[in-house]
Amino acid sequence: MAINKSMRRVLKALSFDGIEVEASRHLANLKAIDPMKIFHKTIDYKIYNGNHQIPVRIFLPGEKMEDDLPVFLFFHGGGWVTESIDNYERICARLASATEHIVVSVEYRLAPEHPFPTGFMDCYAVAKAIYTNRFILNVNPQRITLIGDSAGGNLAAAVSLKARDDGIFKPQRQILIYPAVNNDYNETSRFQSVKDCGSDYLLTAGKMRDYIDFYAAREEDKKNKYFAPLMETDYRNQPDTLILTAEFDPLRDEGEEYGKRLKEAGNYVEVHRIKDALHGYFALGIRYFHVQESFELINQFLSRRE
Repeated sequence: MAINKSMRRVLKALSFDGIEVEASRHLANLKAIDPMKIFHKTIDYKIYNGNHQIPVRIFLPGEKMEDDLPVFLFFHGGGWVTESIDNYERICARLASATEHIVVSVEYRLAPEHPFPTGFMDCYAVAKAIYTNRFILNVNPQRITLIGDSAGGNLAAAVSLKARDDGIFKPQRQILIYPAVNNDYNETSRFQSVKDCGSDYLLTAGKMRDYIDFYAAREEDKKNKYFAPLMETDYRNQPDTLILTAEFDPLRDEGEEYGKRLKEAGNYVEVHRIKDALHGYFALGIRYFHVQESFELINQFLSRRE
């Protein structure tokens, strides 16, 4: 559905800068109180990163565990500051049923209490455990796909880069949904979407600046390629990649630029811009056209590359 003038006025009124961490978390947690909750078979498990136990929740696509099912390793969004596996129950359950994949959702630690690289290393530790068969499920590494939305897309991209650099495991596919892969959301940003969509479409450039500041332990972190994957200079040997961007999203152009760089380095890449969509649309119900279109694109990508 196109965004008309009335909708634009409402969106503008709801778009404001500034992140108050606890208030944002309380608001996000309301999603866990879901009267339309999808009841799905789940298994809770924990994986170690050093002495820390990382909770993960496993969503099954059916009532029974079947052998050799493909797996999504899912990293949730929330600006590295909010959200949880509880808040993402509906999204992960829907993802499992719509794609016939097991979904493993990761409860990585959040900033500002745990700034970079803590949450990122939690995600990497879970990926390493699953890809190297140190997990409750017997998973074929060739059938695992990394996936995340927004900050989760950032984490998926960063895990892929570190996996290549370390050489311990090799992701075959990644799906990045409106990923945050840059570090600059000021007026001087070279990306036009920050200027065009950074004030009136819910997620603002000002909020992104706050999220980045909360996530960074120190200023030099912002130049780290695992913090902002667009800081990388070598994009060779990356997984087959699907990137979905939203038309009215300050992160739109950086996600598309990331896809361009991956493709120029010789990787298989698909980039699709979802028309009239806002940042965060993937959390809407399956009846929304943007979500339906996204699942069609995801399943087409998987059918070509799995």
